[in-house]
Amino acid sequence: MPTKIFIVDDDESVCRALRILLMTFGFDVKTFNSAHSFFENVAQDEQGSLLLDIHMPGMDGWETQKRILDSGSKRPVIFISAEKQEDAALRAFNVGAVGFLQKPVNGQSLVGLINATSKN
Repeated sequence: MPTKIFIVDDDESVCRALRILLMTFGFDVKTFNSAHSFFENVAQDEQGSLLLDIHMPGMDGWETQKRILDSGSKRPVIFISAEKQEDAALRAFNVGAVGFLQKPVNGQSLVGLINATSKN
């Protein structure tokens, strides 16, 4: 059974590009344009890794990660961001993320990180 990947990013072109990339590596990919949509459509205990944009309207990536942690979920979270923030990667790891990648995301780095952290 392929590893599930959930992508939450308000930029539809980013979702589409990452979905195509990850599907070519055999992942089962679902995209969401907001954290609200993600929480409405994915059960807390559903297995899969989460690629999470930091800057989104409504609930941002930081708030989303807090809600995930507060729920008790152990879902691996990889933050992605277009902004160059010196402290963002450190903050991501401090709030329990398994990775932080700068946009545009390097495909090999992303797939390697998912494979190293996903639990099936």
